[in-house]
Amino acid sequence: MAIETKFVGCCGRFLENSKHHIAMVALQFGFAGMNIITKVSLNQGMSHYVLVVYRHAFATASIAPFAFVFERKGQPKITFKIFMQIFVLALLGPVIDQNFYYAGLKFTSPTFSCALSNILPAMTFVMAVLCRMEKINMKKVRCLAKVVGTIVTVAGAILMTLYKGPILEMLWTKHAHYTHTTTNDQTTQHTSTSSSSSSDKQWFIGSIFLIIATFAWACLFVLQAKALETYKNHQLSLTSLVCFVGTLQAIVVTFVMEHNPSVWKIGFDMNLLAAAYAGIVTSSLTYYVQGLVIKKKGPVFATAFSPLMMIIAAIMGSFILAEKIYLGGVIGSILIVIGLYSVLWGKHKERVESKVAEVAEDIALPMKASQVDANINNINNNNNYASDSKQLINNNEAKSEKAEESFNNNNSVLISMPHSTNQEPKA
Repeated sequence: MAIETKFVGCCGRFLENSKHHIAMVALQFGFAGMNIITKVSLNQGMSHYVLVVYRHAFATASIAPFAFVFERKGQPKITFKIFMQIFVLALLGPVIDQNFYYAGLKFTSPTFSCALSNILPAMTFVMAVLCRMEKINMKKVRCLAKVVGTIVTVAGAILMTLYKGPILEMLWTKHAHYTHTTTNDQTTQHTSTSSSSSSDKQWFIGSIFLIIATFAWACLFVLQAKALETYKNHQLSLTSLVCFVGTLQAIVVTFVMEHNPSVWKIGFDMNLLAAAYAGIVTSSLTYYVQGLVIKKKGPVFATAFSPLMMIIAAIMGSFILAEKIYLGGVIGSILIVIGLYSVLWGKHKERVESKVAEVAEDIALPMKASQVDANINNINNNNNYASDSKQLINNNEAKSEKAEESFNNNNSVLISMPHSTNQEPKA
């Protein structure tokens, strides 16, 4: 009985200590699953413009009730400046980022898309430097790590974009791909070469789309930092407003880009699953869980799990989509992960230094206050000593005046007395 109790207690402590790790691993499975399901939906012909509309409609419907229940008190007043911030956030996130990301995913693969998304911290660092939100001091190791990590990350992204390389066979897929035999005729070889050239062109275009999407997402992070100054205690409300305005903007974009009304049709199929899954799981549930983890463990801890999404997407994509893994993508992914952790290490050191500075300032404030009190006491003591000295001087002056007055009085008495003579009378 005691052994069972001890075992249960150990399991409880393990789960308590590992709950944040388990949550972040589960989120990476959720992100990877979103990429796989979305890729299947796009391959079946769903318009990515319509997918963006439905996704953020689901996201708005799932987040807004929680924002209304938990954050309806003390809502900030929506001025024109705040509305423009929300408008631009919606334009950068739901419209530009998601449309370019889905277009890039359609032309490439889930693994490639997940790998390129890891350049987000480095790109956000570059945007923060350009907006003068971060200062670079190359004499400090943390700043040097962020700069070098950014360069390595960009190099990995360029390599993935410009170089595919040979196909790498997985252990479980080595019999799934078949090569052309030497008995193929010249026409078949020409068709294969043409198809490969077209595929490479689409791959390059898809890579550019993914980089643009990541750039838009980095700009959103920088602008969101400003918006959160107003919605510091109403983050769910800000997310709901951004998703709602983004839905309206995406509808306008879809009407401009898609002229066939049939693209709006959606049934109980993979298209509905992709929109609902991306809206509810990725945009709503993930936001809440990730926010809790960041609150407890910090943003570096949450971001450190991002490369796991790429690995999960590669394994799931090879099983479900028979996805091909290329050498250039593997080498570029390794460089991106190295650069990612270099940037995260620099941010972690910066966070630690800022906390140490805050603690030192909190300790220094009482010391400064005590020094100020001591100085005030010294000043008061000096004032008291000065007043006592002044009083003593006044007393001495009074005594001197009295002595001088007494001396003057004695002299006046001597002057007023008649002179006595010792002359004898003449005979």
